[in-house]
Amino acid sequence: MTTTSVLLTPKDLSLLGRLDPVEVLHCSQRPPTMIEQSFRSPKVKAIFLPKCGFIFLCLTGCLIIFILWWMDNVEVQKTADPPFISQLLPINMSFCAFRPISLEETLEENKILKSIAWPQTPTITSDYTFKNTTDPWCSKFAILPKKGEEKWRIGDQLEVRIVMNDFKCLPKTSGGDVLLASVKNRHLKAGVSGKVVDHLNGNYTAVFPLVWEGKAEIEVILVHPGEAVTVLKRLNGENADRVYFNSTFRSGSVTETTVCNVCLRPTTQPVCNYTDIRTGEPWFCLKPKSLSCNTRIEHSKGGYLHPLTNQENKLFKKKINLRVPVQSSGSSSVTVYQQNKDKPTVTSSMFRPSGFYYKGVWKSLGTIQVHQFDTPSIVQCLRGKVVHLYGDSTMRQWFEYLTKELPDLKEFTLHIDKGTGPFMSLDYKNNILVTYRCHGPPIRFKPISVSELRYIANELDNIKGGSNTVVAFTIWAHLGTFPMKIYIRRLMSIRSAVLRLLLRAPDTLVVIRNGNPQALSTSISIFNSDWYSLQCNKVLRAVFKGMNVHLVDAWEMVLAHQLPHNLHPEPPIIKNMINVLLSYTCPQTQTK
Repeated sequence: MTTTSVLLTPKDLSLLGRLDPVEVLHCSQRPPTMIEQSFRSPKVKAIFLPKCGFIFLCLTGCLIIFILWWMDNVEVQKTADPPFISQLLPINMSFCAFRPISLEETLEENKILKSIAWPQTPTITSDYTFKNTTDPWCSKFAILPKKGEEKWRIGDQLEVRIVMNDFKCLPKTSGGDVLLASVKNRHLKAGVSGKVVDHLNGNYTAVFPLVWEGKAEIEVILVHPGEAVTVLKRLNGENADRVYFNSTFRSGSVTETTVCNVCLRPTTQPVCNYTDIRTGEPWFCLKPKSLSCNTRIEHSKGGYLHPLTNQENKLFKKKINLRVPVQSSGSSSVTVYQQNKDKPTVTSSMFRPSGFYYKGVWKSLGTIQVHQFDTPSIVQCLRGKVVHLYGDSTMRQWFEYLTKELPDLKEFTLHIDKGTGPFMSLDYKNNILVTYRCHGPPIRFKPISVSELRYIANELDNIKGGSNTVVAFTIWAHLGTFPMKIYIRRLMSIRSAVLRLLLRAPDTLVVIRNGNPQALSTSISIFNSDWYSLQCNKVLRAVFKGMNVHLVDAWEMVLAHQLPHNLHPEPPIIKNMINVLLSYTCPQTQTK
C-alpha cells in the first residue's frame, strides 16, 4: 500500500483548520505549495555577484542547516511514511471520510442513492410505543385469485397480498418493512424468489413466476419492521464506527495497538493517514504514542459497540419481530399445471428472477444455460486457466470448494492463517492456478499483515488478463455499518480497474458475486443487516450495468433454496454457484 509522506506541523494544522474537511483528510493528495515545490526540487538560479559571494555562501549554509534541522524534527523518511494529521472535523459533520470522485461520478452517485431510497419509515421518538410497531404474528398474506382460467399454469404470475398489522392487531398505515418472499416445493427441491412491492400504507404485494409443475408453497418472512429500519438508518449515520478495527505497530521491542477505521471520531490525538495513493480509498488509525506511522505491521478486527437503547433493542428480537414468518389467512399454496402450448413460460411483462431451483439444480431464466459440472468436467473447463478470487469469506468458500473438488489441485502452504489468506492452489498436471485474496479494509478478519491487505482495484491493475484468465470478486458483508456512499465509491473504484483490465485484455472473464440473506440475531442485524445487503445488491447492479461482466446472483440462490439462510451458504448452494461460474467460463462444455 503506497502513501505520500507528509508530517504536519502545528502551524500547518492551524491552516488546515480553515480548509474543507475532505481536503484535510486527504491533504496528502493536494497539489504542493510553492514552498513545498522549492523544497522537493530546489532550483537556484545562477547569479554572478562577486561582491556578494560571501553573503551567498552564508545563505546557502543556513539553508542546508535548516533542511537538516527540518528533516530531523519532522522525521522525513526516504521510504514513504503515511502522514499523520490532527482530527479537525467539526462534531456536527459526518466523521466518515469519502474517496474523492469526479463531478460525473457525483451525479451518478446521487442518481443511485435516489433509485435505492428506502420508503419512509416511522419516526422513533422518546415516547414511541412498541405496541404500534409491526407484529408479524398479527400480519397475514393471502393469494389473490387468478383472473380468467381457474387453473394455475407454468408461465403464470402468482400475486400475493400482504397486510401488516401492529401488536394490537390494527393495520399499519406506513410502509418500510423489510419482507422476503419465495415459492418452494420441498419434495421437488424446487424454489424461486419473489419480488415485494411496497404500497407505503402497510400493504404489500409479492409476485412470483410459476416455473414448475406441482405444488407451489408461498413463504413470506418479515426480516425487520419499518421501525427497525429507522434505527438502522440512524446507526449508519451516527454510529458508523460501531464496528472498529485495530492496527499493531512495532519497532524493535516496542509494540503498540491503536484503533482504525474509515470513520474516526474527532479527537485531539494525531491520526495516521493510510489513504491509498492509487485508489484514493481512505483509511485512518490513531497514531501510536511513541512510534511513527510507518511502523504499522498488522490489521485486525477490533470489536463491536452496541449503541441501541432499551426501547430500540425491542425491535430486533428473534421469534418476535426479527426474521419471523408471516402466516397465511387462507391457503398458502397453489397447484400448478402444464402450460398452454401457445403461452410462453415467462412473459416479458412479468417479474423475472435470475433463475430457480428444480430437483436441487439451479436453472437460469436469463441467456446463459447453466451446466452441471462434475470433477472431470471442471478439470476440462479450467485446464490451462488462472482463476483469481477476491473478496470476503463468502468468496473464500469458492476457493475451498474448487480445492476440495479437484484432486490434483493442491494448496500451496504459505504459512498463513486459514481465515485470512492469501491462498494459492496449483494443479501442475493440468496447468490450473486458483488464488484467493481478501479485499482491503474495512474487513473483520483475524490479524493479517498489512502487506497482504490490498484493495481489489489495485490487484486487478496487476493482472495481465486474457482468454485464460477468470476474475471473480465480491464485496458487501464488511461494509454494512457505513453510509452507502462508502460502498458506492468503493465499487466505482473497482469498476474503473475492471474497465482498464477489459481494455487491455477484452477476453478476460469477470464475474461478480452479490450478497446473500443470512441468519440474523440481534447483534448480527445491527452490524450486517439484510436490509443493507439488499441495497448493496441494487447498487452493484447499477454501478456495473452495461459492462461486460457477469453476475452470480447469490441473493436469489440462497433465498430460493430450501436450506436455511446463512452468511456462508451450505455446500449444495456453493456447488450451484460454482456451476454458474463455470458455465460462464466454458459455455460450450458438454457436461453430465
